[in-house]
Amino acid sequence: MKVAVLDIGGTFIKYGYMLDEQLITCGKMKTPNNMDSLWKTLDDIWDCVHEDVEGLAISMPGVIDSIKGHAYNAGSLLYFKECNFAQMLSKRYGVSVWIGNDAKCAGIAEVGYGVLQGVQDAIVVILGTGIGGCIIKDGNIHYGSHFSAGEVSFLQVNIDAYDQVDNWWCNVNGNQALLQYVQHHLHTNQTYSGEEIFEMANKGNPAVLKALRQFCMKLAVQLFNMQCILDAQVIAIGGGISAQPLLLEVIRECYKEVTDKFPYPIFVPNIEVCQYRNEANMLGAYYEWKKMYQK
Repeated sequence: MKVAVLDIGGTFIKYGYMLDEQLITCGKMKTPNNMDSLWKTLDDIWDCVHEDVEGLAISMPGVIDSIKGHAYNAGSLLYFKECNFAQMLSKRYGVSVWIGNDAKCAGIAEVGYGVLQGVQDAIVVILGTGIGGCIIKDGNIHYGSHFSAGEVSFLQVNIDAYDQVDNWWCNVNGNQALLQYVQHHLHTNQTYSGEEIFEMANKGNPAVLKALRQFCMKLAVQLFNMQCILDAQVIAIGGGISAQPLLLEVIRECYKEVTDKFPYPIFVPNIEVCQYRNEANMLGAYYEWKKMYQK
């Protein structure tokens, strides 16, 4: 069985296909800046992957009803208008289509193929430019009444300044925030990549280690807050930055410090790194397509 898979991102659309449970990546195209160009790009991609395809699974940004295939918006793709996108795609290409939110696809990829196999309840946090989130309940994505469960980017971290964008969690623990903490502790305005930051940290630079700990403590406090609500078995951390072993080590240390100071008993979940990163969204979309259409 061959199923085409797409990951529509803010910058690129990655595409490939699943064949016998193996992901074959084919390439990527720049994400268009208007709807007409989007359809043209999707047509070009379809020409590359359509041979013998039985279905199409798509990960994309936005608020999405995956059961009905309705996209209420497409996140940063502001030109995208509310529509039953799955139905439109199915009619255009003649195959069964599943669409889903990108962070939720990344989370469900871990349920199907990664560190959350066999786990009933979990929290997935994807660290990137912002913060993606996904709640796993009884082994399935928990969408919420309005398909927005897990939109953790907008959590407030300071009740005294709740109306300030700087206090959204995405701006406190996004990639740019880590850079800002490093610049502050190094007393510089120099820009560093994530790789450069962790190279300094792994070499024991005390200022960078202090910045990393500040970043991870803020992260750990919010993970603790989520755990108080969701009582998960596992918290899975994803995103490009999660490839750094030191990050998980410091997150675990900070989380332990938070729970050790908490005066009441509370279950401490395992904190793990997501197994999949660049491929996660496409794998998760395929996993959900298969659940919907392979009865």
